[in-house]
Amino acid sequence: MEKGLASPQDCRDFLHSLRMRSKYALFLAFVVVVFVFIEKENKIISRVSDKLKQIPQSLVDANSTDPALVLAENASLLSLSELDSAFTQLQSRLRNLSLQLGLQPAQETEGEREGGPRGPAEVRPRRHVLLMATTRTGSSFVGEFFNQQGNIFYLFEPLWHIERTVSFEPGGASAAGSALVYRDVLKQLFLCDLYVLEHFISPLPEDHLTQFMFRRGSSRSLCEDPVCTPFVKKVFEKYHCKNRRCGPLNVTLAAEACRRKEHMALKAVRIRQLEFLQPLAEDPRLDLRVIQLVRDPRAVLASRMVAFAGKYETWKKWLAEGQDRLREEEVQRLRGNCESIRLSAELGLRQPAWLQGRYMLVRYEDVARRPLEKAREMYRFAGIPLTPQVEDWIQKNTQASRDSSGIYSTQKNSSEQFEKWRFSMPFKLAQVVQAACGPAMRLFGYKLAQDAASLTNRSVSLLEERGTFWVT
Repeated sequence: MEKGLASPQDCRDFLHSLRMRSKYALFLAFVVVVFVFIEKENKIISRVSDKLKQIPQSLVDANSTDPALVLAENASLLSLSELDSAFTQLQSRLRNLSLQLGLQPAQETEGEREGGPRGPAEVRPRRHVLLMATTRTGSSFVGEFFNQQGNIFYLFEPLWHIERTVSFEPGGASAAGSALVYRDVLKQLFLCDLYVLEHFISPLPEDHLTQFMFRRGSSRSLCEDPVCTPFVKKVFEKYHCKNRRCGPLNVTLAAEACRRKEHMALKAVRIRQLEFLQPLAEDPRLDLRVIQLVRDPRAVLASRMVAFAGKYETWKKWLAEGQDRLREEEVQRLRGNCESIRLSAELGLRQPAWLQGRYMLVRYEDVARRPLEKAREMYRFAGIPLTPQVEDWIQKNTQASRDSSGIYSTQKNSSEQFEKWRFSMPFKLAQVVQAACGPAMRLFGYKLAQDAASLTNRSVSLLEERGTFWVT
């Protein structure tokens, strides 16, 4: 055999070596591909995680779904978590794609501009703020502190529709029944289920469109894009937007805008009993914060006698004719109003377990004297950062000229307005209020006037200083 020729065994060894090298090469190539794939997925997961941290409300919350019901139907927490994770990841990727294509909703972009860029450490849970007050306590003015913030969806007195539609007799079981209806509607509104109002709006909305949403112009969120649809000629808007012309309110668009906002705030003067709000405070879908606003009852009565003159003809007649006694039912109504406010405040200040960290008591007089300071306290209590836009609005609207303060105006020269009632109220009228509302006045730190001179003397303060006692 020639020296240059290899034996069959050598050929077999060579082929075996070649096959082994090929396997190792394929294995190394596979490892490299897997490594690259894992790195790519890690980057995707990292981006998705960052986006998830910016979502203010979980998917379950946004759709008003009770987690307990979902678990009962699926019977598998692991399966539910996997499905939710997969769907949320898909939702985030679609959101990223919309950003890249320039399809991000204008409303969300505007909210991000006003609130400023947010890093992961700044993300906060969705808050639900209830400004709880009675009429003529300055609640419209204080409500603007939340209405002016771009990342808050604010509603102005939506319960007005329920009061106009559902009839309840005052006192007893009927009063409790009305409180339950108000509470249940309030819960749905906080969950951005604005459709619940359609049952109470008259005339009934058609195709979720209405021209009769009460004081729509007092809710910035209902008058900005995309909720502000193009104006429709010859369509009468009973409650229209103040600074722009919008078409009829589309309830669906409003509900979607509510879900896009980071927080929700609502003003209500028809919720009187704080204890009825316990189910809302305990609802895991909500993070409720209650701010109860009170005002000197003498000032409240003086303001109501101007704003609701027709309802106080008996009082005016009593003052004009100089009778010794006012009708007892009028005094009893005043006393009942003061007592309901006092009982709610006492409950809040006791801080039962369901209200701990969720209740704040604020006097209108303190807001009027130090509006920016009190606004910061309220936002700090709510756990929401206060934006420069709100601070600017407060600065501009608390230094208004004297003649700009109409009975429904939110522009106030606040440091001069809050005690204006003292110099026009007859002393005998103040005496009636003090007798009927004495317990509430003492709790809130309002001093009683001993005579007509002390009522009108600017150097005599009728307000006790209470400091941080009011933040609980």
